[in-house]
Amino acid sequence: IVKGVPRPNEGRISTHLVKEATEDGDRMRIARHGEPDADHAVTHYRVAEKFRLHTRLRLRLESGRTHQIRVHMAHIGHPLVGDPLYGGRSRLLKGTDPDTQDKLRLFPRQALHAARLMLEHPITGEDMSWEAPVPQDMLGLYDLLRDDLASHGN
Repeated sequence: IVKGVPRPNEGRISTHLVKEATEDGDRMRIARHGEPDADHAVTHYRVAEKFRLHTRLRLRLESGRTHQIRVHMAHIGHPLVGDPLYGGRSRLLKGTDPDTQDKLRLFPRQALHAARLMLEHPITGEDMSWEAPVPQDMLGLYDLLRDDLASHGN
């Protein structure tokens, strides 16, 4: 779940990422052109569900860089709900009612879930995949945002 509504409804983000140290741990950033230690990263996104002030996205990665999704979403101006590192200040979007604001602030983690992971085993070359159902806290967040949408006449 990201803040705001990305335009267009689907797209491809292609950047180079650089890891840099921060006081509270490692942080990724978009590389400036020509930085020698930059890793190329590509993320495809598609809107799965629009809420009033937030969006549920489906993402597909061509690469698997540390924090890639979080950095790419922040890069296009739509950081993940609950992301203290790349989401900027904990300020919420204007127009969010107080009850919804409180519940969004209390969401205990990044609003990110990998429903399916697929990779090639690095030693055997075997294609591997795993699936996991959406956890209850994420389902509750969906319901919260649907209720917010419905309460504002949409």
